[in-house]
Amino acid sequence: MHQASQELHVETGGRSIIEFTREVVSWVASTGLVEGLLTLHVRHTSASLMIQENADPEVGRDLERFFSRLVPDGDPMFRHDSEGPDDMPAHVRSALTSTTLSIPVVGGRPALGTWQGIYLYEHRAAPHRRKIAMHLIGE
Repeated sequence: MHQASQELHVETGGRSIIEFTREVVSWVASTGLVEGLLTLHVRHTSASLMIQENADPEVGRDLERFFSRLVPDGDPMFRHDSEGPDDMPAHVRSALTSTTLSIPVVGGRPALGTWQGIYLYEHRAAPHRRKIAMHLIGE
């Protein structure tokens, strides 16, 4: 077994869904590992990771409309608001989605389906620089 790891930085423009599949595929290829398990982990509590359809951008907009209704900014139920009205809603959104993904690597590539892409979901309204830990174990 061999291992490789690297940190990837994703710049966000505020609340958005940002695809970074290409960067992950490129990094996996650069490791020389052909079979294994890739783990991606966002190192923040107000952003998340997801695998989602990458053919129609309306999917991302629909997801944002859904989360805006489910967890609205400024909801008086939340007391944690030290960084603004999107503070606690961002944490709830992160808890409802995922901060870690595991993806098999087959033939030197992440084993994604035809319409699947890897995304960072920024839950805060302001721009951020998000760190994603990538770890690959395999042969």
